[in-house]
Amino acid sequence: MLDAVLNFLSNGVTHASWVSMLVYLLVMTQLTIFTVTLYLHRCQTHRGVDLHWSISHFFRFWGWLTTGMVTKEWVAVHRKHHAKVETAEDPHSPQIYGIKKVFWDGVSLYRDASEVKEDLEKYGRGTPDDLVERKLYSAHPYWGPALMLVINLVLFGVIGAAIWAVQMVWIPFWAAGFVNGIGHWWGYRNFESSDTATNLIPWGFWIGGEELHNNHHAFPSSAKFALRKWEFDIGWAAICALRAVGLAKVLRVAPALDVRPNVSFPDADTLKAVLTHRFQAMTDFYRGVMVPTLREEATHAGDNLKAVPRRLRRALADGGRWLDNEGSDRLQAVLAKRPTLQTVYDFRNRLAALMEQRGAEQALKGLQQWIHEAEESGIRTLQEFAQRLKGYSVATA
Repeated sequence: MLDAVLNFLSNGVTHASWVSMLVYLLVMTQLTIFTVTLYLHRCQTHRGVDLHWSISHFFRFWGWLTTGMVTKEWVAVHRKHHAKVETAEDPHSPQIYGIKKVFWDGVSLYRDASEVKEDLEKYGRGTPDDLVERKLYSAHPYWGPALMLVINLVLFGVIGAAIWAVQMVWIPFWAAGFVNGIGHWWGYRNFESSDTATNLIPWGFWIGGEELHNNHHAFPSSAKFALRKWEFDIGWAAICALRAVGLAKVLRVAPALDVRPNVSFPDADTLKAVLTHRFQAMTDFYRGVMVPTLREEATHAGDNLKAVPRRLRRALADGGRWLDNEGSDRLQAVLAKRPTLQTVYDFRNRLAALMEQRGAEQALKGLQQWIHEAEESGIRTLQEFAQRLKGYSVATA
């Protein structure tokens, strides 16, 4: 009898090998990642995709079983992150809390944010509120992880507790720490969005496509995160597979940008495209106007591009939003020595302000005036950008 008990504690009912347990762990954690990115994020929070009720409920159950997260809480925290991004009200911005806090202790920031009842009601609307949600998932969130522990112990014996521990830290580390922390601190950017979101790698498969965080912040409601030909989003691949068998309906994807040739005067289509692709427009401006201007003026001064610190070069892209007082002074000193750069920087800030104007008629007049002045500036790169901007249009599917 004692031998049987010891054997069960050592091997569980499966007597699984180390390889089998590793495969089990990877499958389980990836299902949890899909629960977060497909159900909580793309479906419930941003409504980019509509999942069949059976798939949605499976993900609800799986999230409860493997994380104990409540749908309404997760959705509310993430919607508030987008609404208040990089401000003091952002639940988990490295700009506010510091990268170490968000990376290593992001789960406590999430927990604190999820306890603000006013935010749950404001940002958590439209999430499941049926009997099973009220009586089980929301009422007893820790029952799920406890049940998961029992399952692992039965399957693998005492080693199942270690597998369970990895499962429990998987989402807090990869989502709360890695995406929310590193994804606003390091990486590459396709779009000069109004936050610090970055793409961590162009092949978003390890954490469901969430690695393509800058793309997501540029087009939050898009069900597809990969927006360049060389990018891959495994979450989107899963959505396409579900759609192929009638278990998912794609509601929104990021619109494509088209540039019409030989447009002599910006029209309503131009304005619509500029507003839709505002982050692409600002990216085009930075890369096509500011960087060449900075390089040209550095050459004339017998310098090179690196003479301007990287932080100040980045400030030229975002209007100096993240600079402290000392950094702002240094940026103004750089601009004072480079009059052409000062001019294009002013044009950049005016264009950004134009995109925030209310009223289509006023915004269109402002855009037309901006383009006219850019064309009359005598700055070649600025003139070329204005010509391209006039042709902006939203590509038809």
